[in-house]
Amino acid sequence: MQKKAPRLSPTDPPQYPIESVDNALKLILLLGEQQEIRLTDASTHLGVASSTAHRLLAMLTWRGFVRQDPVTKAYGPGPALTTVAFSVLRRTDIPRLAQPILDDLVQLLGETCHLGTLEGDQVKFLAASEPDVAIRVASRLGRSSPAHSTSTGKALLAELSEEQLLRLYPSERLQTVTPNSLTSRDQLLAQLEKVRADGYAVNRQESEEGVASVAVPVHVSSGLRLAINAAAPVQRLPAAKVKRFGHALRDAATQLAESLG
Repeated sequence: MQKKAPRLSPTDPPQYPIESVDNALKLILLLGEQQEIRLTDASTHLGVASSTAHRLLAMLTWRGFVRQDPVTKAYGPGPALTTVAFSVLRRTDIPRLAQPILDDLVQLLGETCHLGTLEGDQVKFLAASEPDVAIRVASRLGRSSPAHSTSTGKALLAELSEEQLLRLYPSERLQTVTPNSLTSRDQLLAQLEKVRADGYAVNRQESEEGVASVAVPVHVSSGLRLAINAAAPVQRLPAAKVKRFGHALRDAATQLAESLG
């Protein structure tokens, strides 16, 4: 009869640990704490030679779990890691808990609402709710957009330190999505100062022509970077309505933060 393997507690080390696997997993966990890591960071964190850290990062890069910035040479989350993280996040309670809050926002504001998260310099939308009207902003659920061109992204970027922002945007020139997109890092930094002062971020046709939006961050203790937005055809979201949208979104963000604990 075949013996069953002993059941281990999550806190027990494995009987036959594999150091290289453990080190690779430590690097992935480190990327969960920092926007980017450098070779020296990896070497110091693991307590190994730079050549060993480089081999580990090369393997993770090959499998798509990390990517190396060709300019700064720093390493950030790769497509495989973000895909896995998004898939896991979708199966957690976060979208489920957010959905009724988004639905209530839609009833209050009459416009499409989203929950988004920051992944490097991109925003990915995790949950959405649409109003039952013919002309509306379509759901962005599952899509990614450059963070600097969206209200959701700007609300989240405003939460970062200047050092983190400079790592995310090492170049002065920014990718443009529409003729209204921010074109320089200086423009972005100035706008983020306004976001911090106002308590909400605004996007007017920067990610899509004809669309405006307002967003606020969701402050949770888990370290997740989340934000809620409301998006509308630009003519239905004039400057006079932005503050009202901001207040409603802040109330919703507080409610979600309390639900997440």
